[in-house]
Amino acid sequence: MKLLQPYTLGSLKLKNRMVMAAMTRSRADSDGIVGAITAEYYTQRASAGLILSEAVNISVDALGSPLTPGLFTAAQIAAWKQVTAAVHAKGGLIFAQLWHTGRVAHSVDRGGVLPAAPSAVKIEGMQHFTSQGVKDFETPRELTAAEIRQIIADYAQAAKNAIAAGFDGVELHVANGYLPQQFLSDSANLCQDQYGGSIAAKARFTLEAMRAIIDAVGGGRVGIKISPLHSYAGIAFNNPVATYQYLINELNKLDFAFVEIMQRAPMFPLLPHYPQDNEIELFGRMVQGKTVVAGTGYTAATGEAELEKGTAELIAYGAAFLANPDLPLRFELGADLNAPDHATMFGGGEAGYIDYPALG
Repeated sequence: MKLLQPYTLGSLKLKNRMVMAAMTRSRADSDGIVGAITAEYYTQRASAGLILSEAVNISVDALGSPLTPGLFTAAQIAAWKQVTAAVHAKGGLIFAQLWHTGRVAHSVDRGGVLPAAPSAVKIEGMQHFTSQGVKDFETPRELTAAEIRQIIADYAQAAKNAIAAGFDGVELHVANGYLPQQFLSDSANLCQDQYGGSIAAKARFTLEAMRAIIDAVGGGRVGIKISPLHSYAGIAFNNPVATYQYLINELNKLDFAFVEIMQRAPMFPLLPHYPQDNEIELFGRMVQGKTVVAGTGYTAATGEAELEKGTAELIAYGAAFLANPDLPLRFELGADLNAPDHATMFGGGEAGYIDYPALG
């Protein structure tokens, strides 16, 4: 089974081709500091070829959801050192996913400060989970040129902090409606300047962030996650194929570890003008480097089929890894899988986090 074969990703030796996908679990404290149960959670899953951490805030201004971790204070970095050391002690590899939420946020969890975005466009038709319950989204304030430059610098510094914390690399989160995808999209970015208007201008923010991160820690330690057809948080493109073809062509000129392509979640239907093609194949064939694919419901069989087709080099598993800390062994043995408990996915303590049973 190709899924279970070792794989070399740059200078990293992965024990298999199974990636633990990044999943927000909201178990940090109010200061964005992870604890001992987070170290246990990731250590239990160290049999993955590569772990992608939950999304990690790159600055205080990046914060969008309560109880999510950061990588911008000394205490946060020290806490993550305990996690990465524990994962490495079990022979695992772990990347930090770098996160700025932009308008996918609420002022109640930001000290009363409104979230900022490329344009003052509110997310309609959905609500946001906050520490004070579910609330309607607010209209964000438009970022200034100076603030944009600072965010690019924050990405670079967070990447350096991640390496200082013992992570093996970082992944730039450009998916799921967060800030970089807000810059890319036609629905969230109404600017007509160096960061908006044309496809090239809208892609500029992502490309500048990638270059800054690569310069900070080296391309072999850097990945990027995209979700071209996922319309979460009001993200829409006039022509998603043209947008992502441009972005990927520009990324192909850079030297870095991988592109992760996330499939659209079924609860977010394709927009009427979007292509009906298999999105993994459509966008995957544009990538000249290594590709990780992620989607809802990959099994051992469907993950293996993607590898056999040559669609991707690595397969990311989310909820299956959440509920099955020994997922590679279960695939090897053809064993039954634990079902994830959706009620305990976000927030709480040990229940639904580190108490899923392993085989034996």
